Amino acid sequence: MDEIKNTLSPYLEKSKNILYLSYDGMTDPLGQSQVLPYLIGLTKEGFNFHIISFEKQHRFEINKAHIQKICDENNIIWYPNSYTQKSPLFTTIWDVYRMKKLAIRLNKKFNFHIVHCRSYISALVGLSMKKQFGTKFIFDMRGFWADERIDGGLWDLKSPIFRVVYNYFKKKEISYFKNSDYTISLTQNGKKEIESWEIFRNNPPKIQIIPCCVDLELFNPSSIDEVEKNNLKSKLRLKKEDFILGYVGSIGTWYMLSEMLDYFKLLKLENKNAKFLFVTGEKSEKIMKVVEDRNITKQDIIITSCLHKDVPLNISLFDSSIFFIRPTYSKKASSPTKQGEIMAMGIPLVCNFGVGDTDEIVRKYQAGSVVSSFDDENYLKAILSPEKVNRELMMSGARDFYSLKEGVAKYLQVYKEIYEQK
Repeated sequence: MDEIKNTLSPYLEKSKNILYLSYDGMTDPLGQSQVLPYLIGLTKEGFNFHIISFEKQHRFEINKAHIQKICDENNIIWYPNSYTQKSPLFTTIWDVYRMKKLAIRLNKKFNFHIVHCRSYISALVGLSMKKQFGTKFIFDMRGFWADERIDGGLWDLKSPIFRVVYNYFKKKEISYFKNSDYTISLTQNGKKEIESWEIFRNNPPKIQIIPCCVDLELFNPSSIDEVEKNNLKSKLRLKKEDFILGYVGSIGTWYMLSEMLDYFKLLKLENKNAKFLFVTGEKSEKIMKVVEDRNITKQDIIITSCLHKDVPLNISLFDSSIFFIRPTYSKKASSPTKQGEIMAMGIPLVCNFGVGDTDEIVRKYQAGSVVSSFDDENYLKAILSPEKVNRELMMSGARDFYSLKEGVAKYLQVYKEIYEQK
């Protein structure tokens, strides 16, 4: 890191000011785990960050003070805007206009050298600023966003409106790759997919792979206080003999709740002491509705929530962890945040194939079982004949792939190369 910093210093004279654009909120769980930690690391290397984000009202009200404190302590200037939640299509256009207007006003004052854009919506503004002001443009893609809308059933191509919007963003996607000074991909699988496209076979975009990283100092099993752990168990009414299958994070569009509960039903048949613990910000009613549909005993399901800083303590209660994600085309570019967190804590996991680099990493580091299809036969195999788990190897895999320090170092290298450009 020090070597990179020293070689970077001559270029910082151009402008230390960076504009970070996000249509996600800093008060969202991903803002807390997948934006701020990187920016905090980069501020220590001499950069001044200005964040424009769009915040959901309920999360903003709860977490505003916490996020503002983090920003103030790290000299990050935060410009939270209200996320418009009415008609998604038309209000997004309005939000983009607001983002662009504020970005231009701030650029006049701070003369940003780089506009770092998280995903496709904010990239509309970043690309525009590059063309208008010559600012450098980082496209932090996070996934094949337009295809995610189709695969997730949010857009229906049978609708003329959504077909037009989809085609618009697929054209923009090519423009982002062509015009970005650097593209960030979460996965090797996503990078390979982009480079396979005919338009890029002979002239691929500059792509750096940075998965969803983890603060290994925070997600460190040796830092768990046993008294706090036992107190949490008591609070959640968990018994010593209980076998805890755990899930951490949101449910959302992609996570296959019904299939995970089907897995749990079979686990319960094999282990009468099994309990399913959800550590999530989702409303309990959403989960319990599916629990009822699956005829699972309500007392076997525990649902809790916590701040990001308390997630490691909650994960430490797990005997095993699970996440099933729909293995669609767009998921080639996805890196589940929870995977690095779970591996860092040394908890065996059960997951499925076809999502980013997930199954390859699980197998390489003997971190758990990968199901090849969603049926009882594969679930029972994972339960009765689990893959060999090597806790130390798994935790070393978290260090190899998901270390926040390595993620910051890779971003720093990207910044260095951009500053070297003439």
